[in-house]
Amino acid sequence: MALEEIRISGARQHNLKNVSLTFPRNKLVVFTGLSGSGKSSLAFDTLYAEGQRRYVESLSTYARQFLEQMEKPDVDAIDGLSPAIAIEQRTAGGNPRSTIATTTEIYDFMRLLFAHLGQPHHPVTGRPLQRYSVQQMVDRVLALPEGSRVQVLSPVVRGQKGEFRDVLERLKREGFVRARVDGQMVELERVTRLDKNREHAIDSVVDRLKVAESSKGRLTESIELSLRNSGGVVIFLIETPTGAMHEWKLSNENFDPETGYSFGGVTPRHFSFNSPQGACPACHGLGTETFFDPALVVPNEDVKLEDMPIAAWNTENAALQSLYRSQLEALAAHFRQPLTLRWRDTTDEFRRVVLHGSGEEEIPMPVPRKGKTGPAKAARPFEGVLAQLTKLSESTDSQMTLRRLQHYMGRQVCRTCHGARLKPEVLAVTLGGAPGTGVSIAEYCRLSISKACKWLRELPLTPFQEKIGGEVRREILARLGFLEEVGLGYLSLSRESGTLSGGEAQRIRLATQIGSKLTGVLYILDEPSIGLHQRDNERLLGTLRQLRDLGNSVVVVEHDEDTIFAADHLVDMGPGAGARGGNVVAEGTVSQVMANPKSLTGKYLSGEVKIAVPRARKLPLDGDIDIGWLRVLGARENNLKDVDAAFPLGLMTCVTGVSGSGKSTLVNDVLCAALHRHLHQSREKPGAHREIRGLNEVDKVIVIDQSPIGRTPRSNPLTYTGAFNVIRDLFAQLPASRVRGYGAGRFSFNVKGGRCEHCEGDGVIKIEMNFLPAVYVTCEVCQGKRFNRETLEITYNGVNIADVLEMTVDDGLTFFRNVPGLHDKLDALTQVGLGYLRLGQQATTLSGGEAQRIKLAAELAKRATGRTVYILDEPTTGLHFADIDQLLQVLMKLRNSGNTLIIIEHQLDVIKCADWVVDLGPEGGDGGGTILVSGPPEKIAAFPGSHTGRFLAPLLKKG
Repeated sequence: MALEEIRISGARQHNLKNVSLTFPRNKLVVFTGLSGSGKSSLAFDTLYAEGQRRYVESLSTYARQFLEQMEKPDVDAIDGLSPAIAIEQRTAGGNPRSTIATTTEIYDFMRLLFAHLGQPHHPVTGRPLQRYSVQQMVDRVLALPEGSRVQVLSPVVRGQKGEFRDVLERLKREGFVRARVDGQMVELERVTRLDKNREHAIDSVVDRLKVAESSKGRLTESIELSLRNSGGVVIFLIETPTGAMHEWKLSNENFDPETGYSFGGVTPRHFSFNSPQGACPACHGLGTETFFDPALVVPNEDVKLEDMPIAAWNTENAALQSLYRSQLEALAAHFRQPLTLRWRDTTDEFRRVVLHGSGEEEIPMPVPRKGKTGPAKAARPFEGVLAQLTKLSESTDSQMTLRRLQHYMGRQVCRTCHGARLKPEVLAVTLGGAPGTGVSIAEYCRLSISKACKWLRELPLTPFQEKIGGEVRREILARLGFLEEVGLGYLSLSRESGTLSGGEAQRIRLATQIGSKLTGVLYILDEPSIGLHQRDNERLLGTLRQLRDLGNSVVVVEHDEDTIFAADHLVDMGPGAGARGGNVVAEGTVSQVMANPKSLTGKYLSGEVKIAVPRARKLPLDGDIDIGWLRVLGARENNLKDVDAAFPLGLMTCVTGVSGSGKSTLVNDVLCAALHRHLHQSREKPGAHREIRGLNEVDKVIVIDQSPIGRTPRSNPLTYTGAFNVIRDLFAQLPASRVRGYGAGRFSFNVKGGRCEHCEGDGVIKIEMNFLPAVYVTCEVCQGKRFNRETLEITYNGVNIADVLEMTVDDGLTFFRNVPGLHDKLDALTQVGLGYLRLGQQATTLSGGEAQRIKLAAELAKRATGRTVYILDEPTTGLHFADIDQLLQVLMKLRNSGNTLIIIEHQLDVIKCADWVVDLGPEGGDGGGTILVSGPPEKIAAFPGSHTGRFLAPLLKKG
């Protein structure tokens, strides 16, 4: 009989302190606790690692060599374990070719549907293309009145100049007697020489017959011969018994008889933007193309003409620099623009000609002369700076030149396919509706998941089409339905995977698992509620219950209150973080954990401990004036509907709304990108908007997101915050270092000299084991300390550089309390709740939330100007209630220094503590993109149409 429980005995992975735990199978189990308390170590590094390892070990050695292997976790025993699937919270890959449709394989099914059921059209006229089999052509001719005279013609020349003597001779040799030349029926023997300067049309007469049932075989052979000779087109000249004349042009390919345009057989490959058969030739299937951006070519409009405002014309080549300057002077003289004028103060016509060229207008321009001083002048059109740069980038072979030019290039939607990624003839294949009213595959993918599901469900199919595409449609609808169930109905199928948040990417993987309908599996999820509004939480919880009810064990690492209350079994880890954690503080039902006095989580859940609402809020200046505000006017990017948004300076503003309402578009794509371009001359182009006011009132913008602080194990909190530079300088200044001539580089594990060369500063040696997991063994030379023996002999207060890297932040804060520059950086890490981290902890082992807080600490340690804008995207990711309380204190400290904080957030405790809230909605996708209400949290809570306000109101009443 199968075990009813999963039993963990003696887990010691990372900071776990010999943990033993028993929890029920086939239930929804939530692991919670402070950040760094050991939740992920228990769930992923112990449970998942062991479940995965056991499953892989059951396979043959041949199969194992193709699979990623996992090390055996440090645990005595785990009983009742099932094969494990981890659905982690990580951002999707940055490949621009990866979209939601391709990731979920929906696009593969759509390609099948459009290839077999789609109606091709002429890409310019929009007329439907027709395709006939030989049998269909025969049946159509035989349906004419009996006795009708029919001539079968094969077009061999169409609209081409020449005498075509070779074509006429070939037709004679092949036995043809008659032909239609330029519309006239002639015998081939009597054809005179054709005018080589005129366009001609030549159709060979294959057969002449009367419509009768007995002529079916002869007609079939004639059509087949005509198709072979013409490359797929046959012409029928028909004279009915009444004397009426008709001409039909038919083809066994997709064909337009009016224009003669044909499009061969449509295959699924034609609809792939990763295939040369389907990809747009201009952008190669990316949907975007590079271009020289005028805003980057002239980054500062306040520069005077005499100081060369055109950055692309500033070059180290003296002769070229002189030529460019003389060109600008010549243009300025022609348009009567004094060289003392700033670029922004010159006329529109002058700026247009400088950047885009003068067209046919001739302007006296300098012409360089070899061996002579000073350029001569000649009147000629000026091609424009942008055209010059484009020509240079296409002609140069110099990598240095190309790298220089990239500084002035941005990306824009492809002007050929308009972002659809496919060729025009492929986009002209439509599905559904009357001819000319269907949708192309690109138009379908631009729909939101909810709309795509509704459209496909209502798509009418004939019985014949149902046999071909019915099963494909059912598969697509099932996958779309699963995505809707996890609250992603607002996303469009064409959305690039790299633009998804960690929570959205995780819920897409969750939807895939629902579709697999596996049973008897252990699912382990990492904070699936990230990026999800409270309104949509219930749908996510319903999905988790559905996985459980299928007969699976579902373990969720989570801090969200709704998810915790939905748990069948709750495990609270702690009592602290890092070395102070690693124990099970409380477990059982939610009520049992709430009643346990040792559980900090239970105290927050019961309301015994809570994050208090501020007694008094800091209010902005009068909203009717521009001073003291950042205003975004006319934002139209993505789903934003001509939005005017105002963010008060010097306050903490939360941008809220249901998932997909436009928060990230407004803050990241429009405001943040505009600030970066204005302050730091960024290459990123801001989203569509009319104007942004108040840019001159800030001097710096800092984005604190969840991207990793480093991509390699060599990155760590010390290197990112700059604290390691201080430590290395400190060790280099010690008397023993000076005697030996050691500099700061001696104490770096990235530089030869002081590091252990046997492991190259890694501390471990990686040994490949073919079909077994790679084995990491401690370096036998340095014993994992990363540095050579001579470097480790240098000590500060009895501690060497390797010992420092093994310290926690809290230990380091105490140890280096007398080193001011270092103490401040470590204190900032402590303030954001990261005192449990080891100073040398590898960046690759940090969660997104920890990486974000390290960035916050790095900024906290700097001297702020008081005019900085901090933009944070869900900073509460991975944070416990107590961690959020500590984070809020840090944010308030930044605000009190006069800085502006703009936070995209769903966490209600942060929203209720904000000074100002901008609430978007009312729904996601096309149903969002408007600002419902702005103001203090109390105003949001009182607004009847706000989903955020509905959940915020009870929290504000509790205080």
